[in-house]
Amino acid sequence: MKSYLSTKDYRLRAPELKDLDLMFELENMPELWMFGDVTGPYSKDALEDYIKRSQNDLFVDRQLRLMIENVKGIVVGIDLFDFNPMNSRAEVGVVVHPSYRNQGIGTIALQLLCDFCFDYLGIHQLYAYIDVDNAACHALFKACSFEQVGQIKDWMHGARKQYRDVWLVQLINQ
Repeated sequence: MKSYLSTKDYRLRAPELKDLDLMFELENMPELWMFGDVTGPYSKDALEDYIKRSQNDLFVDRQLRLMIENVKGIVVGIDLFDFNPMNSRAEVGVVVHPSYRNQGIGTIALQLLCDFCFDYLGIHQLYAYIDVDNAACHALFKACSFEQVGQIKDWMHGARKQYRDVWLVQLINQ
């Protein structure tokens, strides 16, 4: 039987209370806020409440937050959000802790997530918005067969009222 959420060295799993400090750190990095429509910091209480209350069911919560864990137990995060069941699509977000970037973890996690969404959940389409200057993120999605389908002007609001253009990338389940 196929394991949708794991490889030999990595697995995707639901967030647990032991992830609270890492989630708090990642969610409160101001340089990432514009990518997730965040308007300010999260409290530990809010994140703990999310972990406790979320059913972690895409069809119920309209989002699915997963942690990427390696065999050593180190974790980073990946999200599905803005799930639209009518059109069977969801937006993808990938956050790899700065100390674990450029090791291929994001590619493994994104591929596992795509396989899970297409083969198990039956989702038709995944998409992401990528800052045009984020070459690493663009390479990540390209490595997982996402296609760049357009550029959107002034889509994200950064610091000091600076608007940023984004690439729209998508992967359609064939």
